[in-house]
Amino acid sequence: MAETPPHLRKETLDKDLGKIADVEVAAVSVARSLIAPGIGLAFLALSTIFATLYIGGSPGAVTVIAAAAIGAYMALNIGANDVANNVGPAVGSRAMTMGGALIVAAVCESAGALIAGGDVVGTISKGIIDPVAVSSTPVFIAAMMAALISSALWVNLATWIGAPVSTTHSVVGGVMGAGMAAAGFSAVNWPTMGAIAASWVISPLLGGIIAAAFLAFIKAFIIYQDDKIAAARRWVPLLIAIMAGAFTAYLAMKGLKKIVRLDGTMIAALGVGAFFVVWLVIKPLIRRQSEGMENRNQSLRRLFRIPLIFSAALLSFAHGANDVANAVGPLAAIVHTAALGEVAANVAIPIWVMVIGAVGISVGLLLFGPRLIRMVGEQITRLNPLRAYCVALSAAITVIIASWLGLPVSSTHIAVGAVFGVGFFREWYTARSKRRRAYLERKYGKWQESRNGPLEKTWEAAEKPWEDEEPGPAVPAEEIQRRRLVRRAHFTTIVAAWLITVPAAAALAAAIYGLLRLIG
Repeated sequence: MAETPPHLRKETLDKDLGKIADVEVAAVSVARSLIAPGIGLAFLALSTIFATLYIGGSPGAVTVIAAAAIGAYMALNIGANDVANNVGPAVGSRAMTMGGALIVAAVCESAGALIAGGDVVGTISKGIIDPVAVSSTPVFIAAMMAALISSALWVNLATWIGAPVSTTHSVVGGVMGAGMAAAGFSAVNWPTMGAIAASWVISPLLGGIIAAAFLAFIKAFIIYQDDKIAAARRWVPLLIAIMAGAFTAYLAMKGLKKIVRLDGTMIAALGVGAFFVVWLVIKPLIRRQSEGMENRNQSLRRLFRIPLIFSAALLSFAHGANDVANAVGPLAAIVHTAALGEVAANVAIPIWVMVIGAVGISVGLLLFGPRLIRMVGEQITRLNPLRAYCVALSAAITVIIASWLGLPVSSTHIAVGAVFGVGFFREWYTARSKRRRAYLERKYGKWQESRNGPLEKTWEAAEKPWEDEEPGPAVPAEEIQRRRLVRRAHFTTIVAAWLITVPAAAALAAAIYGLLRLIG
C-alpha cells in the first residue's frame, strides 16, 4: 500500500503572506492618494523660496514670504475649483478628454495671467472697504492676510464638498469681514456689496436663460427636423459664427483689456467682423463635413466638437487674465505696504507675484481640478456637444450683456447656471413640447398609454446617452422622479454654497484677523 505523501503546505503561513500582500496594496493606495497633496506642499515650499530670492532682507520680509505661501495656496484652490467652469462642459460632452482639457486649460490660464493679467490691482478689492478706515500699516497687512487666508480656506472647503463657487465672491467676503473686524461696519461700502449680492441671482439666471434659449432653437430647427443634415447645413454655420463673434467680443472686453484698451464701438465691430468672416469660411466646411452623415443626432454632435475646444481655450485664457488678481491682489497689496510702509488704493503687481499666481492656478488645476470638472460637466446633468455649446456660448454672451448694463456678475455662477438652465429646460421640453411629440409620432407611430402614465413622460428618463429621439421602455413613476435630468442634490448643495460664500468668508476672515492681531 502506497504511503500518503506528507502535507507540506502551512495554512498559517499562507494567511500571513496574504495579510502582508493586503497591507502592501493598502499602502500603495494610501500613498497614491497623498501624491497630489504632496506636490501641492512642494509648490508652496518652492513659492516661499522664490519669494525669498526676490525679497531677501527687505523690510517686512518675513511677512511677505508668509503671504507668498498663502497666495500660492489661494492660487492652487482657484485652479482646483474655478477653472472647472471653463472646460467642464467640453469634457462632459466628450468633445475633449480629461487629460487634453487639463493641458489646454493649464496652458491658456497661465498665458492669460502672464500675458494679459492685471498689472495694477485695487488693494481694497473693488472698493469694498474705505482705504482711510484701514490706513494703519499693521492693521492693513493683517486685514489683507486674513482675507487671503479665509478666502483660500473657503474655496478649499467648497472644492472638498464638490461645489463650484465664485473665488471673486470669496475674496470679497474675506476683505469685507477683515475690514469690519478692523474698522467696524461703517468701513464697508454697502451699495457695492448690495450690487455683488444681486449678482448671486443675476448671474445664474442670465446664464441659464440664454443657454436654454439656444438649446430651444437647436431642438426646434435642427434636432426635431425630419432631415437633420439639411437643417444642420443651414443653421450650424450660423451658430458657430455667433460663437466666434461672441468670443471675439468677450476676449477683447475681458481677456485683452490690460494689453489694449478698446471702446464699446470697437469691441462691437470686432465681434460683428468675426461673425461674418467665420460664417463665410465655415459654411462650405460644414457642408463638406456633413456629406455622407447619417440622419441622426450622433452625426450632428461631431460638428460642434472643434468649436467647443476653442471655446474652452478662450474661456481659460480670459479667466487667467481676470481672476489671477483674486490670488495675488491681496499679496501684491501686502508686498507694497510692507516695502513702502504706506497703504495705497492701487498698486502694481510685481512679476514674481504674478508668476506665483499663474503657476499656482495651473498646478491646482492639474492636481485637483478633475473632481470639479466632472461635477460641472457630468454630474449636474448629462451634456452632449450641442448642450455644451449652449453653455459655453451663454458664458460669453452673459458677460458681454452684463458689462454693457454695468452689472457685476460671476463667471462661475454664469457657467453653472447655464448647465442648470440646459437641464431644467430639457425636463420641461420633454414633458410639454408639442413639436417633440409630433416628431416622435411621425417617426415611431402614435403614442401609447401605459399603466405608469403617458410614454412622453418616460422616454427621456430611459433615453440612451447617444440618442435624444429614441424612446425606451416605460418605467415606474418613482423611478422617473429619481432619474430627473437635473440632480437635485447637486443643485441644492451648489446654491447653498453660493448663498453662504460671502458671509462664510467674512466670518472666517474676521476671526483670523482677530487671531493675527492677538499674536502679532
